[in-house]
Amino acid sequence: MNHNKVAAVIFDMDGVLIDSEPSWQAAEISVFGQLGLPICLQDTLQTTGLRIDQVVDYWYQRHPWPDYDNRATANAIVQQVAAGILRSGEAMHGAISALQACQDKPLKIGLATSSSSPLIEAVLQKLDIGHYFNTICSAESLTFGKPHPEVYLNCAAALQVAPQSCIAVEDSFNGLIAARAANMHTVVVPASHEAAQAKWAAAHRKLDDLTQLSDYVSQVLRAQ
Repeated sequence: MNHNKVAAVIFDMDGVLIDSEPSWQAAEISVFGQLGLPICLQDTLQTTGLRIDQVVDYWYQRHPWPDYDNRATANAIVQQVAAGILRSGEAMHGAISALQACQDKPLKIGLATSSSSPLIEAVLQKLDIGHYFNTICSAESLTFGKPHPEVYLNCAAALQVAPQSCIAVEDSFNGLIAARAANMHTVVVPASHEAAQAKWAAAHRKLDDLTQLSDYVSQVLRAQ
């Protein structure tokens, strides 16, 4: 940890606070399948953490389909995901207690997500967590989504905290790259089926789940 004192924790949303990856995967398989793309669950893992327009572009570059309309395809996927979240979305293990612990420390709390406004609203409504956040930033209207660091830099600026004074909590490698590029202290909570992969060594700390975040943040604060 450098000499900038930690003053904020910035959370990614999908896969960190809400178990939305199954909804994303089902929606992508469904919508792309209707367009004639034979993608499977394993294929969807390649684009975890990317903004939805980037996901649509990724697959169009590999399996072009007629009448390409990125926005319409992206919107169809987002609508399915939002409906799935509102119907059956659940918080990730330890997410609510982690938010409460950061608020109690007290640290500023931000949200930096690739997801669009309808999804953010669906998650905040379903989990009833909107009151925890000092600011909410989406990459939806930025030139670049993650792994570009802009959404994290914007979130730090909105919190009025230097990036070096932020801990970023991510689950995807694209998100981790974005947070590292923003010069933040990085915590990664990868999905269990990916947890053993060597790439997570790029993070400052890897956790099994968010129940471990409070103790880790306390360690960092004590070490300052």
